Amino acid sequence: MDIGGSLPVLYLSLLLVLLSAAAFFIVRQAIQTRKIEGTLSRLEGKLAKEKGTAQEYYELGGIYLQKKLFSQAVKQFERALKAPTLETVESAPIYNALGFAYFAQEQYDIAIRQYKEALKIKPEYVTALNNLGHAYERKQLIPSAIETYEQVLNLEPQNGVAKRRLEALQKRLVPSS
Repeated sequence: MDIGGSLPVLYLSLLLVLLSAAAFFIVRQAIQTRKIEGTLSRLEGKLAKEKGTAQEYYELGGIYLQKKLFSQAVKQFERALKAPTLETVESAPIYNALGFAYFAQEQYDIAIRQYKEALKIKPEYVTALNNLGHAYERKQLIPSAIETYEQVLNLEPQNGVAKRRLEALQKRLVPSS
């Protein structure tokens, strides 16, 4: 077999595989974006005309978070919390998302309050605990952050986020020799 003749075929095959993979991911992303935009359009249209459910406001707020439209997300999450259809148990993820929106705007004190509200409703809500720990870190409340990450690891010993952040904080506290 002639290696000189098969080398271009090998390169072309490899290029074809790479281009096919890239095309797959591009098409998948386009479909996902189109779906999100369709949901956004539908929800904005519906909620402009009539009152929605807590779930609809929460979903719209989540889309605004993805688009990094944080102040708009805050408005939707607040509407979700005021919706008459909201059950108390369902409000924990909304408070967590509201905290995340404030955190993204560097309003850490408000974010901390929202995460704590989520945890009042659902004390073992690991995502809210991780987010609370991160907000404490940003506020330089290191002992509170450490305690919060330890709570996460008590609930979920294999939680990678809490493990990494806790180790990093503990390294910062130990003076280097």
